[in-house]
Amino acid sequence: MKVIKNALLYTMETINGETGYIAINKGKIEKIGRSFDPSHFEGYEIIDAKGKMLTPGLVEPHSHLGISEEGIQFEGSDHNETTSPVTPEMRGIDALYPNDNAIQRTLNSGITTVVSGPGSANVIGGTFTAIKTVGDTIDTMILKEEVSMKMALGENPKRVYSNKQQSPSTRMASAALAREWLMRAREYHDNLKAFHAGEEGAKKPPFDMKLHSLKRVFEGLPVKVHAHRSDDIMTAIRIADEFGLDMTIEHGTEAHLIAKSLKESGYPVILGPTLGPSTKYETRFRTFESARILDEHGVSFAIMTDHPVVPTENTLIQLALFVKAGLDRTRALEALTINAARLNRLDDRVGSLKEGKDADIVIWDGDILDIMTSPETVIVDGNIVRGEGSF
Repeated sequence: MKVIKNALLYTMETINGETGYIAINKGKIEKIGRSFDPSHFEGYEIIDAKGKMLTPGLVEPHSHLGISEEGIQFEGSDHNETTSPVTPEMRGIDALYPNDNAIQRTLNSGITTVVSGPGSANVIGGTFTAIKTVGDTIDTMILKEEVSMKMALGENPKRVYSNKQQSPSTRMASAALAREWLMRAREYHDNLKAFHAGEEGAKKPPFDMKLHSLKRVFEGLPVKVHAHRSDDIMTAIRIADEFGLDMTIEHGTEAHLIAKSLKESGYPVILGPTLGPSTKYETRFRTFESARILDEHGVSFAIMTDHPVVPTENTLIQLALFVKAGLDRTRALEALTINAARLNRLDDRVGSLKEGKDADIVIWDGDILDIMTSPETVIVDGNIVRGEGSF
């Protein structure tokens, strides 16, 4: 049991920018308040934050951490199964390596939850998983085993498979493949549902691992659709509307160019990476003003690093540049905390500080948007994992 007092709280809930305390019990947040009375917390370990900024552990909403490992090539590159453009049966969790050096640096930078999964070579690539950045096996790090199904449009699938002299080699073919397999998965889902419901004449369809995995998008499994360009974003919206998908647009490099249409569509964006150069044609309109423009149009968004494209430890540098370009500070913090969690359906556990949620907490030694600032103390599930008293 611990209680942190004299903290400048940014709970991303009701208390933001006020001094208060937060009590932790059995790995969960027990109580948050403004006026600390030590008599109510006898037997608790008391940590004095000395007026420093305290936030939830940051959430990385889209990366390939642990799947595309640092410092090696083929041996640790497991994020794209390029033997087929349709691989919904793949699961990112089965390629996550807990000893990827980048995971410790991610934790040290204040990121306590990471959503990691397949890359964008395939039109349908498999599922993302959510992990905490502490643990010696992936199984002990899991927050949610399968978060979403990855799909991709645009340059990447057509480049990979045109080089193999097979479909898709155009944007048309990528969209057609997505529709074909979604239609097949919907039919498989409906037939299986009818069979289990005992409907007259219903027959159990032959087992198909691809369809068995993909059918879950018709049972509530969210979909992440890789789309940089505005035309690809609109194609994703058409497909999501056609099949009733619970979708987020991933990357959205040109999302700011069609912010009004995105607002009307109701689909959110997980934006980035934006730090660094435009490395291909479809990212040439990359700008740090994008988040501000989306915010002004009322489009919900989070901000990603797409690690290793931008190393996760640089996430706050990227965030500060969004703020420099006009993004509101509070919206910026939400983009790496509660919004990043909500858009991955993890906000029941992480992303904000609230009674009953996981005790994932960071005390910062300065302003979170100052390049000189570092986490002074990092707490995951109530345990101090960085700072005084850490193991």
